[in-house]
Amino acid sequence: MYIAIEGVIGVGKTTLARKLQDRFDAELQLEVFEENPFLADFYQDRERYAFQTQIFFLLSRYHQQRRSVKDIVDNDKNLMTDYTFSKDALFASINLIGDELEMYYRVHEALKEKIRPPDLIIFLQADTDVLMERITLRDRVYERDMDREYIDILNNRYNEFFTHHYQGPDVLSIDTNTINIIKNPEDLDLIENMIWDKLKKVAFQADLIP
Repeated sequence: MYIAIEGVIGVGKTTLARKLQDRFDAELQLEVFEENPFLADFYQDRERYAFQTQIFFLLSRYHQQRRSVKDIVDNDKNLMTDYTFSKDALFASINLIGDELEMYYRVHEALKEKIRPPDLIIFLQADTDVLMERITLRDRVYERDMDREYIDILNNRYNEFFTHHYQGPDVLSIDTNTINIIKNPEDLDLIENMIWDKLKKVAFQADLIP
């Protein structure tokens, strides 16, 4: 069983993945965004550093997916991640234009063919104001001057993608506006039950396929 958690910056993907790891007896693979040497500069000047930032993320995520993720899944272990490989293209569609975007898409499509998709995607949603509050509370140095407009664009793009354009593994969408899994253990219990219910439906649907 391979579960990936998706959503906008600040929605709580990593926190949820850590909390669910033991409950699903799963290995944990987290996105390694801190190692991107262009990220801090990108948030200061997105137009100038967008291509370098996207390519670094693309290759970093590809290598992690092809090595660690593949090994875990191939050994029949449960896996929980806080990102999907396809998310990178969503960010690129916002941050890149023209020839740079076209080149990026070509590389992404070539690499995507070798990536094993998750069995279930958990899509976390929240209003932009809630996202900004969470980003402020976690106080990462390179996010202290985060542009609200950029987060709002990302938020709308994520919602549009999973509502109208997504094609792939089953998706469980969860509204997190009023959920606090750190302060309220019952909220975590609720999410866990929602996931188990969804997994049962996914397994049932798979059994129906001849």
